Amino acid sequence: MDFIEHSHRYGKEIISEMDGAAQKYNELCSVLENISELDLINTFQKINSGKSIARTINFLIKNRLTELGWESESPIFKDKAVNASTKDWRLDFVSSPYFSVEVAFNHSSATTVNLMKPVLASELNHVEKKFQTRFGIIITVTKEMKRLGGFDNAIGTFEGYRAM
Repeated sequence: MDFIEHSHRYGKEIISEMDGAAQKYNELCSVLENISELDLINTFQKINSGKSIARTINFLIKNRLTELGWESESPIFKDKAVNASTKDWRLDFVSSPYFSVEVAFNHSSATTVNLMKPVLASELNHVEKKFQTRFGIIITVTKEMKRLGGFDNAIGTFEGYRAM
């Protein structure tokens, strides 16, 4: 699958100089690059994804990253009481100590929360986290993919995230 990268605050340039981070970043990119059109079609039909390819892409990314040892649907905070009170403060994927990843195929009103979760996981402060990461990555759709992939008009796009 083709994708566009945007480096915020020189993140990609910093990652490229860190051996472990560069390896994990390349691992993530490889997972995305190796999602073929045939994978999308077959998985869409297999899991009965509904209108859009959002569940299909999530399914493929989850299976492939967890096979590589990435944590899936990890709570951000170490405190079990905080985690029990809400499911909103979890990360889609974590590769500690480097990356927290959000796959953001949801309503544009969730853009701020989607951006905030990797920031919370990466900021050094007094709040204990389950995983302390250094970088946050957001995966979302472009306007073109939104149109071609059957996504709802209300979901946030790459272009919208970049404008934030």
